[in-house]
Amino acid sequence: QVQLVESGGGLVQAGGSLRLSCAASGIIFSSHVMGWYRQAPGNQRELVATITSGGITNYADSVRGRIGISRDNAKNTVYLQMNSLKPEDTAVYYCRANRAGYLTIYWGQGTQVTVSS
Repeated sequence: QVQLVESGGGLVQAGGSLRLSCAASGIIFSSHVMGWYRQAPGNQRELVATITSGGITNYADSVRGRIGISRDNAKNTVYLQMNSLKPEDTAVYYCRANRAGYLTIYWGQGTQVTVSS
């Protein structure tokens, strides 16, 4: 049974920082591309950042320079360090796992991030 469990969300003031974690189980973590996506009310789910099994990262333009994604394959965990947060970063943040060449995509249940102005 695959599980992606996010944690670390919460309420923070604009300019503050949060670190999200996503602990994975039931998958060969080191073989999966891991990603963070977010969805604000009334909006579609959108990419925040991804990291390949080899550590290559990709970021949405809206977060580049403020947010960093990293992974610890020994702990089966992916992280999202968010700095200089803005009210427009308010959303539910979801962890995603997928493996190149395979159709299956796994999602976590999401964690709420709220940035107050």
